Amino acid sequence: MIKGKSLYLRSVKDEDIESIFKSCQNEEFLYMTGTRRSFTRDEIIKSYKQFNEDPARYDFVICLLENNEVIGELAVVDIDQGNKKAGFRISLHNKNMINKGYGTEATKLAQKFTFEELKLNRLELEVYSHNIRGIKAYEKAGFKKEGVLRQSLYMNNTYSDEILMGMLQEEYNTITRTK
Repeated sequence: MIKGKSLYLRSVKDEDIESIFKSCQNEEFLYMTGTRRSFTRDEIIKSYKQFNEDPARYDFVICLLENNEVIGELAVVDIDQGNKKAGFRISLHNKNMINKGYGTEATKLAQKFTFEELKLNRLELEVYSHNIRGIKAYEKAGFKKEGVLRQSLYMNNTYSDEILMGMLQEEYNTITRTK
């Protein structure tokens, strides 16, 4: 368990699948991630079983400290020990949980895990330009914009850029020292 001020991260359990499944039915959340289809419960169960066996990723649910409610999930993926880097993805499951700082806090907990536990040098992500809340949360957590794949996604009759963001171990160390 990785504990923050108002949240904690823990491994995904079977009883978490329902929350993940419901979030995969939300059209706004699918659009934010550029996902074109929803997933069945069985597909999600099968995927998380595979994820659990993949040594190059760690999946967590995001829980509120006050009541243990699962409010989202995140993953550190594509772990490349040779190059000391990994990818990152996050999703909150409930519209009532957005704009409260939970995404930023959960992202910081994932950074702590990546840089302090896994001892990696780089954490990177992709976010679409229409996901303004996500971009702001990543920037608050210290990610830097590194590049743009222009008009990389065509969805809902519009093009969106794919923004590449990253954070380095030295940047994480600077942020955590100044707290």
